[in-house]
Amino acid sequence: MTTPASGPVTLTPRQVTRRRRALAARRTWASFRSHRSGLFGLALLSFFILVALLAPVLADGEGLEVTKATGGVLESPGSGGFLLGTDENGRSIVTLLIWGSRISLFVGLLATLIAMVIGTLVGLASGFFEGWPARVLYRFTEWFLVIPFVPLAIVLATVLGRSLLNIVIVIGITGWASTAMLIRSQTLSIRERPFVERARVLGAGRWHQMSRHVLPNVMPMVFANTTLTVALAILAETTLSFLGLGDPTRVSWGTMLDDAFSVGAMTTGAWWYIIPPGVCVVLVVLAFTLVGQALEEVFNPRLKGR
Repeated sequence: MTTPASGPVTLTPRQVTRRRRALAARRTWASFRSHRSGLFGLALLSFFILVALLAPVLADGEGLEVTKATGGVLESPGSGGFLLGTDENGRSIVTLLIWGSRISLFVGLLATLIAMVIGTLVGLASGFFEGWPARVLYRFTEWFLVIPFVPLAIVLATVLGRSLLNIVIVIGITGWASTAMLIRSQTLSIRERPFVERARVLGAGRWHQMSRHVLPNVMPMVFANTTLTVALAILAETTLSFLGLGDPTRVSWGTMLDDAFSVGAMTTGAWWYIIPPGVCVVLVVLAFTLVGQALEEVFNPRLKGR
């Protein structure tokens, strides 16, 4: 690199790496912008994240307390100044939706983080190493894949107890297997590529090969799969809460559906207690799915022709 005044400028390896990463990020964003569905999902997701972050500003937290509810029992939308009506305790549905977004997104993101860490580590180890430890990890992952999720999650949630942290743990430790299989297949492919072979011939150890060559090349796929896994985690939290296994002291979209079912909202015609949280779950899952599919195509050009 040269400038007219000072002549050649030497960049340090760290500066070169930063510039390459910045250029790669710009290219990724430019490619992502070409996916209209991905941009729509990103905008929708940003809206829900902002609602969750600004919950204390948008709705008074005291509105969640049953003793401070000011509405009547299952008032219809528009009655008493409540935009979407009230629940069986007289609490505003809007307030429950806004504060419930925090729990649903928190559980989804944290459970996904646990699943991604476990799945990435198991996938890397079973794909990169050889011998009986790798085979054991692979068979263990297959065993986890064939176990039905709902029965396993119900058993774990029942044993651990009803709490927010336990729900996160249950979803995290039951959702890592598909990620492990994906990362394993990517690792098996990258392990045989020329640059890894060259590093091996030059004397690089296994840790160096895996951390410097294999892991950076599988991370884009991990990142893309994360957005898809978050959607599944939010659905799992909704399912467990609907089955009465969620945290009874926290309000989430899943607990709203469970409470609505318990008071017979369907039979009494209180649609405003069921449809809004259900629509929110669908929209958030759709947003994460659209973003995940767009990222898959960005990081894996072979999928563009699907």
